[in-house]
Amino acid sequence: MERDSPLPAATASRGWLIALGLWLLLTAIACVALWRLRGEAQASEMRELRVLSLALTDEIERGLQGAEAGLHAVRIEVSKGRLRSGEADTQRALRTRADLMPAVRSLWLVAADGTLLSASDSSAPPMLGSFSPALAQLGLDTPSVSRPFVDAASGESRVALAVRLDDAPAASAGWIVASMPATALLGAFSAALPAADARMAVFRRDGVRLVGAPAAALVVDEAVMAQRLASQPDMRLRRASDGTDRLVTLHGVRRYELEVLLSRDLEASLQGWRQTAQITAVGIVLLLLTLAVSVHLVQRADRRRAEAQGALQAQRTRASKLQSLGTLAGGVAHDFNNVLAAIVGFGEMAQDAAPPGSAQARHLDKVLQAAMRGKALVERILAFSRGGARAASVFELQPVVAEVLALLAGSLRAGVVLEQALEARGACVRGDATQAFEAVMNLCTNAMQAMPGGGMLSVHLQRLRVAETRVLSHSLLPPGEYLALSVADQGEGITPAVMERLFEPFFTTRAAQSGTGLGLAVVHGVLAEFGGAIDVRSVVGQGARFTLYFPQCHEAADLAAPAEPTLPAGAGQALLVVDDDPTLVELAEALLRGLGYQPVGHSDPAAALQALTDEPQRYAALITDEVMPGLSGTQLTARLRALDLRLPVLLVSGYGGASLAARAAEAGVSRVLSKPLRRAELARALAELVA
Repeated sequence: MERDSPLPAATASRGWLIALGLWLLLTAIACVALWRLRGEAQASEMRELRVLSLALTDEIERGLQGAEAGLHAVRIEVSKGRLRSGEADTQRALRTRADLMPAVRSLWLVAADGTLLSASDSSAPPMLGSFSPALAQLGLDTPSVSRPFVDAASGESRVALAVRLDDAPAASAGWIVASMPATALLGAFSAALPAADARMAVFRRDGVRLVGAPAAALVVDEAVMAQRLASQPDMRLRRASDGTDRLVTLHGVRRYELEVLLSRDLEASLQGWRQTAQITAVGIVLLLLTLAVSVHLVQRADRRRAEAQGALQAQRTRASKLQSLGTLAGGVAHDFNNVLAAIVGFGEMAQDAAPPGSAQARHLDKVLQAAMRGKALVERILAFSRGGARAASVFELQPVVAEVLALLAGSLRAGVVLEQALEARGACVRGDATQAFEAVMNLCTNAMQAMPGGGMLSVHLQRLRVAETRVLSHSLLPPGEYLALSVADQGEGITPAVMERLFEPFFTTRAAQSGTGLGLAVVHGVLAEFGGAIDVRSVVGQGARFTLYFPQCHEAADLAAPAEPTLPAGAGQALLVVDDDPTLVELAEALLRGLGYQPVGHSDPAAALQALTDEPQRYAALITDEVMPGLSGTQLTARLRALDLRLPVLLVSGYGGASLAARAAEAGVSRVLSKPLRRAELARALAELVA
């Protein structure tokens, strides 16, 4: 038989390719979605940065406008002569004016030649050449902003704002200069800081950085960067000097020729998106693992299904082979039974005629003994083929098993230990108790022979309810209630090659002198006769376990009929005998006459039916064979019942079994006997039928 093959490589590869393709598709969709989400997150951060940049630029412009308005007010006072250079009152007035201006620290009045005319305090003004636009070119209403400088007294970084002192020509005009902390240009940036990675810087148009956040420089050359930003005001993403990518926005304060630069670290701004991407990546990996596990489980399920189908096919193949062997063996046994029937019948009559104690009587005894051994062999073959015409009865199985174990206990070979657990007291089965005994005995004997060096022989009997159909090693087990008898040994186990032929008749792994090969074949046939099943489990080197499943019967056990001491004789009743073998017809007539009956023999069933139809009241009973050309014994009986003839029918056959018993009961047969018949068995059966 072919063994179950593993799942084809092409099928397995196809499953993995489908799973991988599905995973790649979902990964591609996730990547596209994440990329779009990244763009949206970046655009959202950029919008937020722009709004903040506009607000800060507006704040800076308003602060500078306030300082410029204060300078214009001072200029008006100077032009009206209220403030005169060098006077102490002027210095106090400038001090007062500086205190009134938000963020202004110092005020200076500077002449066109750079001479300090008056000041609000003792601090030195910035260098006149550090202003942009150049002071000498300032219009009357044009402000100028200096480079950052450090106040000597406070050490504070400051920025100065200057306007013309009067409307004299620019070359001869002086200037009013106000200093303020450079950090004042940052406005509310520190309070409105969107994140720790945000940076802000204020540049003049010429690229001079006036102030910036206290952190690393945004670019390698801030002046170049400022010029680039000025030429590309829509730029959004640039690489900083430390190698990081930053979101950048630039807004100008045109009146003061300033540029406000606001930036954020791109990686920090995308932190939320990155967490989402990480979660998505974990989900994709988990999906891949899930798909891999799913494909593995599906392949394992397919493999198990293939194995189950292979096991079922193997079981069907074994059952079909055993059925074919059984049919062949049954046919041979049936024909052999007819030969034995003639030998036994004529041998018994010859024995009756032989002088007691003579050589002839002794020879006939030997003939009958040989015939009975042949009968026993045929019965074993018929047990395998389920063709024995056995009478079924309801009996308790546990006493039968206990009887077998009691017989074995006294003949256990050295080193063999018997372990038994019988837990089915009162449970009954329907069948032939002798067959059950023989099956259990054969199985236990086979188990002991499998342990020549000794071991544990375990015999367990228990009730079992089966909810679903099971596939056993050599048959199917339908749902129902069973008595499960298991016999286990600790021998060498059964190889797969032997397992295939385990229940074949005449197959044995032992020497010819130690077995006939019919033991397990009989076990298989008996279980089939009972309507049960058999399962074999074995691992080479670890022993074997045989489990017999007997269908449980809930009817009461039949009582055994007492044996009669003498053979009952007839009273001259007429009996019709039908058999297609003329020799057996002649034998039956001789036996029946010896028992006190008047037999009428026919070898043609159609002629026998006509004789019964012509004289229905003449015959007390019908004795018929089953397998005959034209009409079988059960068909002949059915014809009689159809004609409303109620005479008893004794069916004699060497082949049929449970199926024959069912057909006989349906046709109306009164009794079934198996070939070859013994005279005593025939006499008792006829006495019951014609009494």
